[in-house]
Amino acid sequence: MKIIGVGCGPGLLTEQAIVELKKAKLVYGSDRAIDLARTRLPENCSVRSIDDYKNLPSLAEDSVILSTGDPMLAGLGYLEGTVIPGVSSLQVAAARLRIPLSRMVVVVAHGHGHEQGIRETVAEVKRGKIVFLLADPKFRIGELYDRLAALSLPLQVAVCENLAYPEERIVTGPVGMPPYPEADLYSLVIGKF
Repeated sequence: MKIIGVGCGPGLLTEQAIVELKKAKLVYGSDRAIDLARTRLPENCSVRSIDDYKNLPSLAEDSVILSTGDPMLAGLGYLEGTVIPGVSSLQVAAARLRIPLSRMVVVVAHGHGHEQGIRETVAEVKRGKIVFLLADPKFRIGELYDRLAALSLPLQVAVCENLAYPEERIVTGPVGMPPYPEADLYSLVIGKF
């Protein structure tokens, strides 16, 4: 099985990913991942949208599984098989904001991990790190901002939406008057930058 990162948006497929996609016969992915890779798939390739992530480990050995962004950044890299990296939203956000990756730490707050994500973000900014926070549309962003403002630190917040898509939007502001996301596909960068 191959797990291929298709990048976080259009035009971010790596050369290695393109080579592997051209050989694929059976591909699985989310609708968004399939859209990002579709033009690189052979005509005779069978493409299936993933509707049950629990069954992915039982797929055929010659399957290709598409992962948006990079499989090792909150993606499908936990699956057995060969992982082919992709350009992640972390990389794109760091480049757009001109922040060295060595100054950043990743916090994942998807699904039921909202409270833990808030606690980890607060702890990391107290340590002087810049947090790259992956959140979902239901994340309690107002609660995070309240806890960060209570620290009385000179923190900046960047809302990074639809990275690498034509409708990309990055808005920054101080934690006392922080920007809020307007799209479901977003991440936050928080710290002194």
